[in-house]
Amino acid sequence: MRIASVSIVVAILALSLPANAEDQPGVGPSPKLPEPQQSLIPTVHVAPATGWPDGGKPVAGEGLSVAAFASGLEHPRWLYTLPNGDVLVAETNAPPKPEDGQGIKGWFMKLFMRRATGPSKSANRIRLLRDADGDGVAEVNKVFLDGLNSPFGMALIGDNFYVANTDAIMRYPYKDGAITGGGEKLTDLPGGPLNHHWTKNIIASRDGKKLFATVGSNSNVGENGLDEEEGRAAIWEVDVATGNKRLFVTGLRNPNGMAWEPATGELWTVVNERDELGNDLVPDYLTSVKDGAFYGWPYSYWGQHVDTRVKEQKPGLVAKALVPDYGLGSHVAALGLTFDQPTLLPEAYRGGAFIGLHGSWNREPRSGYKVIHVPFANGKPAGPPKDVLTGFVDKDGNALGRPVGVAVDKTGALLVADDVGNRVWRVTPAGGAASPTKQPPPAASQ
Repeated sequence: MRIASVSIVVAILALSLPANAEDQPGVGPSPKLPEPQQSLIPTVHVAPATGWPDGGKPVAGEGLSVAAFASGLEHPRWLYTLPNGDVLVAETNAPPKPEDGQGIKGWFMKLFMRRATGPSKSANRIRLLRDADGDGVAEVNKVFLDGLNSPFGMALIGDNFYVANTDAIMRYPYKDGAITGGGEKLTDLPGGPLNHHWTKNIIASRDGKKLFATVGSNSNVGENGLDEEEGRAAIWEVDVATGNKRLFVTGLRNPNGMAWEPATGELWTVVNERDELGNDLVPDYLTSVKDGAFYGWPYSYWGQHVDTRVKEQKPGLVAKALVPDYGLGSHVAALGLTFDQPTLLPEAYRGGAFIGLHGSWNREPRSGYKVIHVPFANGKPAGPPKDVLTGFVDKDGNALGRPVGVAVDKTGALLVADDVGNRVWRVTPAGGAASPTKQPPPAASQ
């Protein structure tokens, strides 16, 4: 009896211990992919956006602390650290999309997205946050640039500041932490009136001669017609001098965050994959990208797994589809990406990628809603992801916050944009002097 009792206790303990993250569905370099599952009514499991209660904040990972760097923002989604240490945050949301959401399914989709993300109107501006006294809180919080069109990605090259609006890359003269003149269009990007995936991110090449721009698909899996996908589901390479552009990587359903891997100098991105094939298909992913690569969308996923929902198949193209480097789990909505050099954080969080997982709306149970660190060695993912911030969903299933963009500040602390909590969080070592105690002032109305 005693042996049996011990066996039962051991079994219970084994079930209660956390599984290796790479054993979880869709996570790791070679995740197990289940058979696709389709149903007449797709899974909808929205975490309604409520915001943080007074004194509320995410749960920091082992050895970490978190506090608000700035609060009172209006749907902050993307971050960029300037060379002088100022932090820019894009306050933005989807533009009007008159052709998106037509029909019963589209109407319900818009309703669910409003519940998941909060207010739908875009502030169309970029704010400047400055921690002048070094206490970990931005006491300067002012408008840097406004009158934009659902801005997202930002990049500084010399004396020129670039913004990726939802339909174009704009260029503005910049000096000493300020915009000094009017903007001009560098190049158009695929935009409305449909504009299913509206966020456009940019990153500058190491020599400052090129910008790379992400453009998501205009549908889940081409159901709006492949003519609506012209120039989309891709990363573009844009010549800064002329504005001329060409497709750099294709077949990426919805790429967002981009970053240069420090050891190899390769460009990496995170991608949101397709929906309505089941809870555990298809994994969102982190991958390096090379000139001319094709990643399958819409015809196939995770390499050459054919998606039979696409009516016009192209077997020759599918045969060239590359397998991504690392699965992040299905429907986690991977958006933010930055590598950690330099970093203030403990050794366990060095040598890898920080990723903001915005969170699922169509998976049971929910996935994402956290910030993770994927360790790297020799320029490749090397081990299971580690939680950096969790606790964005309460016990009642409400979204207190949703992480989006991530960036490293001038001290090496990690910054996280929270578009439901309307804050920028700052992650530092636990017990470190960099963990502020005072509350950040709210955003000014200027």
